[in-house]
Amino acid sequence: MTRSIVSTATRALGALALVFSFTAGADAATTGSLPLKIAHPDVPLAGRPNRFDYETVDPHHRLLFIAHLGSGIVTVLNLQTNRIVANIKGVPGVHGVLAVPALNEVFATATDQNRVDVISETNFHIIAHAPAGVYPDGMTYAPAEHELFISDEAGQTETVVDTQTNKRIATIQMGGEVGNSQYDPITHRVFVDVQTRDDVVAIDPRTNRIVHRYRLPDTCNDDHSLLLDAEARLGFVACDGNAKLLVLDLDTMQVLSIHKTGRGPDVLAFDAGLQRLYVASESGVVAVFHLEGKKLMLLGRSYLAYEAHSVAVDPQTHEVYLPLQNIGGKAVLRIMAPIDQGP
Repeated sequence: MTRSIVSTATRALGALALVFSFTAGADAATTGSLPLKIAHPDVPLAGRPNRFDYETVDPHHRLLFIAHLGSGIVTVLNLQTNRIVANIKGVPGVHGVLAVPALNEVFATATDQNRVDVISETNFHIIAHAPAGVYPDGMTYAPAEHELFISDEAGQTETVVDTQTNKRIATIQMGGEVGNSQYDPITHRVFVDVQTRDDVVAIDPRTNRIVHRYRLPDTCNDDHSLLLDAEARLGFVACDGNAKLLVLDLDTMQVLSIHKTGRGPDVLAFDAGLQRLYVASESGVVAVFHLEGKKLMLLGRSYLAYEAHSVAVDPQTHEVYLPLQNIGGKAVLRIMAPIDQGP
């Protein structure tokens, strides 16, 4: 995800704080330590020590795909061995990555070329391209329609691509800069943040039309990030303009609670097995919450590393994957595990 369009990217104070001595002064939102420990030596990553973005887990093939935005590389990690198995180059400005195991494919937004690249999970080759608006970012997949929905942030649209033909079939005007997109398998709707309107928009993928707009309260400024827990009927909305996390009831679309994050909350990851929500932020602060019913409880919030704003979790091992862009002049992947598995 990017912050250059609606707000200036926040910058942490710089130096790495080791996992067992997190720097309390790095952000005003720092509270205690994280309920995490290092589970594996840092994995060196290809490319320059520059910005990362989304990650996506394929639990079926046991693979993790990492968008190395600044280097135009999609890195592939084997989750069983924690070894790099491929570095897919030539994806300029890659922001979003989304694995679709049913298709045996991964989609990556090559933002510098305003396209989406289709990557085969068989040989890790780019096999197709499709136009994806002006500034393609995050994505979600509607399986019944075989359609990919792409957030076009600067273009203020949602681009729809038919994954059977890899052709753009619709461009939906959103009326503002677009944040993240998520598919809800219960209602069969695509939910999208419209961050400059502080709206959450529902799209019917059968018609590719907006069916409802839900206005968020003034407690949310710039709702850039969105994640759904469809089973619990909850949505998690990160407001990067004022470092807030909203818990949204997906049935009533009412806000249930509001929580503090690090400055510039960005990528969210949810561990359904442990009922843990991870919120990584541009300021390098990571927040960890436990979900009990519909109540979210803070387990820890602390500085991890410079711009540690991307996070993914393995649903089988519960290990947490955080690409760090500059540790001693090198890009690395930090792998962590829960210290305990209780709330």
